[in-house]
Amino acid sequence: MKPRTWLPYLAFSFLALAACPRARAQTRPAATAHALTKGSWQQLATDASRTGKPAWRPMLTYVAHLHQQGTHPAAWPFDYEWEDLGPGYVYGNAFGHWDVVHETLDVLPSYPEHALHQLLNDIKNQEPSGLLPGSIYMPGGMSGRDSVTWNKNTQGHPPLWPLAVQDYVKQTNDSAVIRTFYTPLVRQIAWFENNRKAEGEGFFYNDILLKKWESGVDEGIRFDEVAKGPLACVDATSHVYALYQIAARWARQLGLEASYYEKRTNELRTFIQTGLYVPADGMFYDIWAVKNPALRNLPFESMWPLVMGAATPEQANRYIDSYLLNKTVFLTDHPIATVGRRDPKFELRMWRGPAWNSMAYWAARGCLNYGRKDAAKIILEKALDDSAKQFKRTGTIWEFYNPLGGKPEDVKRKPSTQYNTPCRDYLGHNPLIEMARLYDSIK
Repeated sequence: MKPRTWLPYLAFSFLALAACPRARAQTRPAATAHALTKGSWQQLATDASRTGKPAWRPMLTYVAHLHQQGTHPAAWPFDYEWEDLGPGYVYGNAFGHWDVVHETLDVLPSYPEHALHQLLNDIKNQEPSGLLPGSIYMPGGMSGRDSVTWNKNTQGHPPLWPLAVQDYVKQTNDSAVIRTFYTPLVRQIAWFENNRKAEGEGFFYNDILLKKWESGVDEGIRFDEVAKGPLACVDATSHVYALYQIAARWARQLGLEASYYEKRTNELRTFIQTGLYVPADGMFYDIWAVKNPALRNLPFESMWPLVMGAATPEQANRYIDSYLLNKTVFLTDHPIATVGRRDPKFELRMWRGPAWNSMAYWAARGCLNYGRKDAAKIILEKALDDSAKQFKRTGTIWEFYNPLGGKPEDVKRKPSTQYNTPCRDYLGHNPLIEMARLYDSIK
């Protein structure tokens, strides 16, 4: 199916859903589906006090408190209570981006109702084009804003939310919510096909065109030298691969036609394994770095084929052993370094070297996709150990961390702005409770 044909296909999906009596009955607001999916803030605090190593628990309990503190009553443009990115975010109260996925996963087992509400809030403001906005900036917080604003045209974000929906269903057995989320997923796929399709095969983020950091990786090294153009990015292509894969699964569960999504899943998997991989290096790259060795670096975004399950087992194990578990690359004192330690572009600045706990979490999930519990445990334990160490010293959780184990205060954020240190009390990239749960499950 070519991008221009998505509207008839989506219409078919609507008609198929409407024709099914059970589907009509289950398209009511998903948040009220099952009383057993509720949970509470108290449960989150209790679980945090019992999870992981004893040395981590004061930090985890603090994180549970921040989740509650950062949650606001329902207000336009949201239907449910909404959780901000953390009280220390320098740009004030905000909702969304991939941050809300990390927050959702962090609270999910203890407070599934709140987690579901955040996912419903996330899809609420999808544009007719299928664009899901990046961050929605709300009044209040450090910014002092008095109005609501967001980009409705050019700025999307990494579409990780369907993975959180999958985890919600697995946690609660509330599969009825798939009917609520299926159409937004189909529409977002259409948006990527119409607006982010790369030349040939694959997908891109607008970082390569506008340097507005749609990928979530502000000022990432991959776009320092590359010429502008719709060229396949390894992260965007892997993320859309997961969208196709989940759409196929949900379509089958709903009794809908899944063949197109299955076809595109297979095509993108092959492209990632062959077109975005250099066997001599055992590394995944963006298409321009595959074609031009002079543009090859060691950015952490190379891990996304593993996280989304698109790599072959051989590729994944080689990548884990050569890069994720390599102390000269990503396995720094606080993993994972967002640029390989031995890369000349490595520096202690935001996404150009420092460690973000959310990415350590995704790296661990990538390892587990291929049965590598050993690697997942090492990454999680080192990240949590240093986070707890810094919490004991400073009494806060940081937006990102010094990968060499030093003070987060010594790491730069954006030197060209007035905000040049990591934010304190930042939840959006600190799914620390979920990281500790995952550690407990594999230790």
